[in-house]
Amino acid sequence: MLLLDCDQEVRLSLEQLLQTGCSVNAPPDPCEQSPVHLAAGGGFAYFLLWQLQTGADLNQQDVLGEAPLHKAAKFGSLECLSLLVASEAQIDLCNKNGQTAEDLAWLYGFPECAKFLTTIKCMQMIKSSEQPTKDYRVPVLRQKRSFGNTEYINEKRKCWYVKLLFFLQEFLT
Repeated sequence: MLLLDCDQEVRLSLEQLLQTGCSVNAPPDPCEQSPVHLAAGGGFAYFLLWQLQTGADLNQQDVLGEAPLHKAAKFGSLECLSLLVASEAQIDLCNKNGQTAEDLAWLYGFPECAKFLTTIKCMQMIKSSEQPTKDYRVPVLRQKRSFGNTEYINEKRKCWYVKLLFFLQEFLT
């Protein structure tokens, strides 16, 4: 299955959700976490993308008031954060403690995620206050690239691809 190397509890929850054929937005557990919450919290960008393409609610909040964006920030998944922001998730949404996803990224020690969310928030504020006569130059965000072992990165991508194919094969049968 796609989620073989994730936390046992998350893997079982996602498997149960998929096996019961629940809606991508229906939270069947007591914590009201939808499959999107679990994918974002587990850092599974491929699974998250699939869910977003099937109409998942990316701003749905669980019992803690956390949306999938909060979960991705707590996990430190820049990939999942990027997907959610690109899908127009509300980045200023607060949980029951009044914390945004940016606050949680700082709190859990993921400064790259927090800086990403800060930049997006600033860009949105500039865009919303933009005057038609003024020209604001917004810096282009670029993903940090590793100059490490490209063979390792390619193997990791192949592994995800194989897991995704296996998942889809099981899901479709």
